[in-house]
Amino acid sequence: MRLGEYPDNSGIATANEPPAGRPQTGAAARRFSPALKREGRLLLQMGIGKPLIAQAMLLAQDHGTTVEEELLASGEIDETIYFEALAEKLALDFMPDIDPARVQDGADLDRQMTSPETLRVHHPSRPPITVIVPSLSRLAEVTALLQRTPLLRQSLAVSTPSAVRHAAWQAGRLRRVSITTRSLFETAPLHSARITFWGKQGFYAGIILCTLIAAAITAPLISLLTLHIVLTLFYLANLLVRAYALGCAFAQERRTGRIPDENAATGPLPVYSVLVALYKEESVAAQLVDALDRLDWPRSRLDIKLVCEEDDAETIAALKALPLACEYEIVLVPVHQPRTKPKALSYALPGVRGTFVTVYDAEDRPHPGQLREAYAAFMAAPRHIICLQAPLIITNARHSWLSALFALEYAGLFRGLLPMLSLTGLPLPLGGTSNHFRTAELRQIGGWDPYNMTEDADLGLRLHRLGYRSRVIFRPTFEEAPTTLPVWLGQRTRWFKGWLQTWLVLMRRPAALAGEMGWPAFAVFQILIAGMLLSSLSHPVIIGFLVYLTWEMLQDGTHADGWLAFWLFIGDVINIFGSYAVFISLGLNRMNARERRAVGWRWVFVPIYWLIMSLAAWRALLELRTSPFSWNKTPHVPVSDNGKQ
Repeated sequence: MRLGEYPDNSGIATANEPPAGRPQTGAAARRFSPALKREGRLLLQMGIGKPLIAQAMLLAQDHGTTVEEELLASGEIDETIYFEALAEKLALDFMPDIDPARVQDGADLDRQMTSPETLRVHHPSRPPITVIVPSLSRLAEVTALLQRTPLLRQSLAVSTPSAVRHAAWQAGRLRRVSITTRSLFETAPLHSARITFWGKQGFYAGIILCTLIAAAITAPLISLLTLHIVLTLFYLANLLVRAYALGCAFAQERRTGRIPDENAATGPLPVYSVLVALYKEESVAAQLVDALDRLDWPRSRLDIKLVCEEDDAETIAALKALPLACEYEIVLVPVHQPRTKPKALSYALPGVRGTFVTVYDAEDRPHPGQLREAYAAFMAAPRHIICLQAPLIITNARHSWLSALFALEYAGLFRGLLPMLSLTGLPLPLGGTSNHFRTAELRQIGGWDPYNMTEDADLGLRLHRLGYRSRVIFRPTFEEAPTTLPVWLGQRTRWFKGWLQTWLVLMRRPAALAGEMGWPAFAVFQILIAGMLLSSLSHPVIIGFLVYLTWEMLQDGTHADGWLAFWLFIGDVINIFGSYAVFISLGLNRMNARERRAVGWRWVFVPIYWLIMSLAAWRALLELRTSPFSWNKTPHVPVSDNGKQ
């Protein structure tokens, strides 16, 4: 129903007084506050029907909002028509659109993106106009002011919240994007990846490289032996961490009540913001909006921002062609280097209205109850828990051997390794999506680094060194994995480049980092990031060492010459085949029966999977030198029935 469809103005006071002989149900059973009843009467005077108002009053009382907010969120009333009616009631001009070029930029302008109330609109030949967004709660106040000063009507006009927000975004766009790309580097330069090698890092890297080359030339056998021992130890440490994750009783912890009770958090719900960065995602726009529409959270308490690059006309057109509800807002990011996902997220952060904010990717299908679980977890957790990570589950494991192993990898990471790190209070390298944050603290630590290619891992480790902590929740987000080698390789190269950036950023002052994180967390960080990078880069080398030692032992009959060579051989066997076994076991152990059937026998391709991971790592090392801030875009396609498990 639309504004004016119900002309019955007989009053709403009877909503609390049911007809004689009828039981009290619905709105009639409630005792509404005077403010809600006042809003109801005003809305009746504007021609809105009693059934719609009564329903909005119920929701407003449950959600701690206003009747006006619930009506606009319901989609039953058009925002433009509604505020035009308020303008008519106040006898003021109505301005449905605001030219951003006529709005003067300034620091105060940013407040209008979160709380659109007033905006000064200039004109070259006429006095400026103050645009207001009136609300029912202040309607009497504004009416009294206009009656006292009638001349004020000449300099006032009414507009919609959407129009004011849009004008504020656009008028301050160049200032804001400049601040976005400079802020972290200028306020906390040691935490920014804008400079790849900081201070003496480049000098030390050069010294180490020259030393290795000189050693390889002058003492090749000793150099190879030393390299073999170092790689063996790093590999073994990495294997032990993942083996410990495999042995953790995560499933038992879940059964014993670790999941927060979603009904335990009582009272009105806060505004929850959702950020989705999109670039060349027109093919999945409809699927994304459909998934976000399913989120179980009051529409009046949702703030969904679809963050698009300003020159991505196809994605913007695809979104505008959809029937977006009032909780959606398309945010346009000006063209500015670097063109990365974290820059887009950081650009949108000042406009976030929610007490909590989560990040999704364009292809994501989050569980409808994920926001409620995250909110309950935040309410039950200490204040220093500012981030929650939901698990990512791959749904197209049947499609190819690549997607099957990707699904296996994600199951081990998000449902095995990260929960273990969470339970032990160790730093969490976050996933790129489905992280939930306390908004105030996220802003305080500087948001995302626009120059880091794995902004998720960087942010998770940065907040840990600053004294905050992360935990995991259990309601998943569903995704599809890349199914072709070029797409997979491009995505994985970007990830390795970001992990290299993250390690270099955190290792600018190693002693200070160890003091901030604590030595156990510092050691785990080295194993997870440095160990993972080193093991990926050196995987073919370790295989080469194993082949050589095997050949030596076969040549000698039954054993290699010397105890060191024998134990290195044993270490290589344990590291390679043990790593394969833990990778497979950790993933399969966290999967359900349906997921395991989808993977099937394709776990046998794990050795090939690890070799192409090594290729991606070497490509990333090259790109870090040649194009550190280039973003390898991963294309996405809508989910098809045959792509689901």
